[in-house]
Amino acid sequence: MYAIIKTGGKQYKVAKGDSLYVEKLDVEAGETVTFDQVILVADGSDVKVGTPLVDGAKVTAKVEKQGKEKKVVTFKYKPKKHSHSKYGHRQPYTKVTVESIEA
Repeated sequence: MYAIIKTGGKQYKVAKGDSLYVEKLDVEAGETVTFDQVILVADGSDVKVGTPLVDGAKVTAKVEKQGKEKKVVTFKYKPKKHSHSKYGHRQPYTKVTVESIEA
C-alpha cells in the first residue's frame, strides 16, 4: 500500500515504514504529524484518485529530527569591475517516518 501526499509545495510517494526529508514543519522531534492532503491511495489493484484530494484519507508519520542540509555556496562576480559577492544557504528540513496510511 502506498500513497502520494502533498506537503511543502511538493508531492511525495510514501509507504508504511518509509523515511523522508520534507520542508521544515513546526513540530518537535518525537511527536506525530498527520498529512491530510492525500492525492492518491493505492492498495494492490484498488486505486483511489482524489479530485483533487481523497476524502477521509490521511497519512500519519513520526518526526525523527529537525536539521539543516549541507551548505550551498553561490559566488557572483563581474570581470574587470572589482565586484564580487559570496553567499551561503542551508535549507532547513524535517525527517519523518511513515507509521500508517488510512483511506
